[in-house]
Amino acid sequence: MELVWICPCCGKQYNTLSFAYALDEPDHWRAIPEAERSERGVIGTDSCVIDRQEFFIRGRVVIPVIGKKSPFIWGCWASVSEQNFARFGKLWDVKLREHEPPIPGQLASDIPLYPGTLSLNCNIVMKNAGKRPSFELGLTDHPLANEQRNGITLDRVKEFAAVILKHSREK
Repeated sequence: MELVWICPCCGKQYNTLSFAYALDEPDHWRAIPEAERSERGVIGTDSCVIDRQEFFIRGRVVIPVIGKKSPFIWGCWASVSEQNFARFGKLWDVKLREHEPPIPGQLASDIPLYPGTLSLNCNIVMKNAGKRPSFELGLTDHPLANEQRNGITLDRVKEFAAVILKHSREK
């Protein structure tokens, strides 16, 4: 999204502000030594299986941005049961799947800028074919769940960018 902003960390002016950041794999996958990964599991762009016992789905935590049409999105992973993982796989290519009941899961990504998000309960809400599901957090006082329910300001989006881009003031 085009939006001029000045990073509070480095003082540099930027002409764009990202409204989405993603974690490329579940935390459990990153915890496996790299040399063991090919023997212990498989990861794709939208799913991951570890030791044929842990099952993960990629999706989005969508957060409204107050005063903007576009939401902010955390791309992350959720852990699901083997049965629900199989169901998700069967539904992946179905064109109309928004009517499907939500799948229970737990976040499998520790999202930066929040107290621990790993294992937060969520409902995985299917979107129509070709779109990643949304992760709707349960009723909890966790800051991420509060922001998903109540929205965030544009300044909060800028805060995310400043921290994630890891700018530092040049001396």
